[in-house]
Amino acid sequence: MEDCRACAWDGYCIPDECIGIQKSAGTCANRIPAKKIFQQQYITENEVTTMDYTNFIQSKMTIDASHGLQVPVDQLTPALFDFQRDIVHWALAKGRAAIFADCGLGKTLMQLAWSLEVHKATNKPVLILAPLAVAAQTAAEGRRFGIDAAVVEHPGEVVNGVNITNYDKLDRFDTAVLAGVVLDESSILKSFTGKVRTMLINAFFRTPYRLACTATPAPNDYMELGNHSEFLGIMTRTEMLSMFFVHDGGETSKWRLKGHAEKAFWRWMAGWAVVLDNPVSLDYKDEGYTLPELRMHEIIVDGDTPTTERLTLTQRRNARKESLDARCQAAADLVNNSQDQWLVWCDLNAESEKLHELCNLSRQVLGSDKSSYKSSTMLGFSVGVLKCLVTKPKIAGFGMNWQNCHNMIFVGLSDSYEQYYQAVRRCWRFGQTQPVNVYIIISAKEGTVKENIERKEADAINMRRKMAELTRESVKENLSRTARIMSVYKPATPMQLPAWAEMEAI
Repeated sequence: MEDCRACAWDGYCIPDECIGIQKSAGTCANRIPAKKIFQQQYITENEVTTMDYTNFIQSKMTIDASHGLQVPVDQLTPALFDFQRDIVHWALAKGRAAIFADCGLGKTLMQLAWSLEVHKATNKPVLILAPLAVAAQTAAEGRRFGIDAAVVEHPGEVVNGVNITNYDKLDRFDTAVLAGVVLDESSILKSFTGKVRTMLINAFFRTPYRLACTATPAPNDYMELGNHSEFLGIMTRTEMLSMFFVHDGGETSKWRLKGHAEKAFWRWMAGWAVVLDNPVSLDYKDEGYTLPELRMHEIIVDGDTPTTERLTLTQRRNARKESLDARCQAAADLVNNSQDQWLVWCDLNAESEKLHELCNLSRQVLGSDKSSYKSSTMLGFSVGVLKCLVTKPKIAGFGMNWQNCHNMIFVGLSDSYEQYYQAVRRCWRFGQTQPVNVYIIISAKEGTVKENIERKEADAINMRRKMAELTRESVKENLSRTARIMSVYKPATPMQLPAWAEMEAI
């Protein structure tokens, strides 16, 4: 059976209606053999047309095409800023796209506007998937701007409009009835072996309109972008790696961009994703998107200088257990001697219990708590009802908008830089009016925690800036017009054919 020219899937597909089915999907909805398609396209009643090699290579260069909605710009909600309006217009036209915009740039409003237009065009439901408590926050944001969105927990609650639910409730819903889906905080896709990643890709591979939104699409490595590409139906992760990356040494987990493919890779990515750290970088006006000062403080509870000795994981855990009471007391002293709101991050249940005991007017959120309690507590902190919230970054570190608070404490840190970054950005984000104070409380035996965080932060900032810089011109071009997503490969280096091939040519 011949490969389908539209999506390179060796199965059943109609090129003109191709929705990017991957090999991993196992089937195609269009049920026409690719071989028959090939014959229909290149064989007429009286002659057989043979593609020359150049045309064949050109046909393989197109990975995906725009197949979205042409919505007039003036039809979009007027609440959008100019850059948000253009991004939403572009994402609708693409049909399947990603918005990699930094915290506070209005991803929530953009995904609501996108969802509303998809529903209006198809008269079918659209589902937004969000982290815990973010669903209610998104619905409130919608009401603020005149966009109705229903928070749903069961299939019977789904409305023919915009719906929002938590990721952990996805298995309850029939995704076949949806016209579109939005992944809020889509960095949940980052683990290529993860159960959630596979579930999301399989659940929505037939959904015609897809949008992924996050500030951290690739917190550790560019190769993590492949999972977003695969979810959107642009290209599988395996195909992306084979086309643009090469193994770096003997470690199978280490990949790096091929030197000659770097420019093509960023142009390809800019065809389906907008990378934005500040609207000014795309020549839009500064609409107040300037971050306030971030003030970092390190408190060492049992010494003046952290050890520089390299510690094992067990040694670090023991040091944290030994200093637990002292670290929690230091955090409580900061909270209890202030009238401001405080967000206190921990990493262990024992730390959470102790902090809740010592910090006046505090409330803790544990992983074992009911979803309704978690949601109501986080929303209570959002509106200023609670003075102090104690929880873990993996529970509340994604998606919540807490510009109302400008003081936070890390009593325990994991090795995940993404969790740290997202936790800090709950308060330090565009829209924050106060300098943000971040306290890291450690034991001297834990080592140079602050320096390690700052090193990882510098690396991550450089990577995000590079992504934004390398895609800037292509993104600006694509926002002004809807372009086909291409993987441009132009072989220009002369190659020596083997002797047997030269003999056959003669």
